[in-house]
Amino acid sequence: MNQASRQRMTHQARRLQLLSVAWDLVRQEGTDALTLGRVAEQAGVSKPVVYDHFSTRHGLLAALYEDFDIRQNALFDAAMAAAGHRLQDKAAVVAASYVNCVLTQGREIPDVLSSLDSTPELAEVKRQYQLNFIEKFRSWFAAFVAPSGIPLATMWGLLGAADAISSAVICGDISQQEGLQELTALIITTIERSR
Repeated sequence: MNQASRQRMTHQARRLQLLSVAWDLVRQEGTDALTLGRVAEQAGVSKPVVYDHFSTRHGLLAALYEDFDIRQNALFDAAMAAAGHRLQDKAAVVAASYVNCVLTQGREIPDVLSSLDSTPELAEVKRQYQLNFIEKFRSWFAAFVAPSGIPLATMWGLLGAADAISSAVICGDISQQEGLQELTALIITTIERSR
């Protein structure tokens, strides 16, 4: 890529390109190979360009998770808007959206999530996104539970189960259908316990 074509990219377009390159690196080599220098090399840009977008490796990991979270939320919101009104319908849609979103991203999202736990700052980034999901989940099912809502401890347990089930599907330990059935059942049980 020559200098002239690099200058024609907008800041946002360049960021999206760099994120795409970073996802490819994680997919091919894992997060251990993910450095700003490697992203620059693979993208055909200078290191300062990558540093301008992410500042640090931690910033890049946080941006990857944010990128994943934005796409995941868009899929969830669209699916929930189209979901039926029964508890079973909503639970099935959440389960399918959760598992499918992780499957779409493949093995690299568990690698990024693991890296996010590597420092307190990155763990806090992950925690904030999890708390945002918990609040969305509570709002989706508010009509089915007592006014006090779903306890936070219960939500953390459900979120852990959803992550574990999705990981088991990705690894091939269980089929996608088994994962969807189990997660749907767990969501329904969680809601019924909070009535």
